[in-house]
Amino acid sequence: MLFYFSAFLIILLDQLSKWWVRHHMAISEVIPIGGLIHEFRHYENSGMAFSLFQGYARLFGVVALIFISLVLYYRYKGEIHGRVMNVGAGLLVGGAAGNMIDRFWHGTVTDFIVFSDGGGILNLADIALNLGVLLFIAGMILNHYSSREKKRKYP
Repeated sequence: MLFYFSAFLIILLDQLSKWWVRHHMAISEVIPIGGLIHEFRHYENSGMAFSLFQGYARLFGVVALIFISLVLYYRYKGEIHGRVMNVGAGLLVGGAAGNMIDRFWHGTVTDFIVFSDGGGILNLADIALNLGVLLFIAGMILNHYSSREKKRKYP
């Protein structure tokens, strides 16, 4: 249930935030924020991360669909288990789906979050993907040590 809830929540929040940006900000418009989030800047990315491979948004949409299918397959096979891994996988699927929807529907991905460290321009789906990777890896490590401990107790 955590998997589906986190995936759905990310898709919903991501799409609502992008809708707001597309309807209330002109492209390249900047809204200063301050703090960790330096500003909101409306940017339409037709490529992938770091604006690489511009013009291939729909191709990356297909890649996202394949990625989502693989996560669902491994989850079905029982390879993804535990709360942390399921939330991580949900964030990965939600983030990939959020950007995939943009790629297929608009031909671009709406980015708008600029952090104060200057690490590029992101959206909520991108943040969910990054957090999902961290949680997924943490879940793998926790599951590894948990299974090791069980083997030690019950040889």
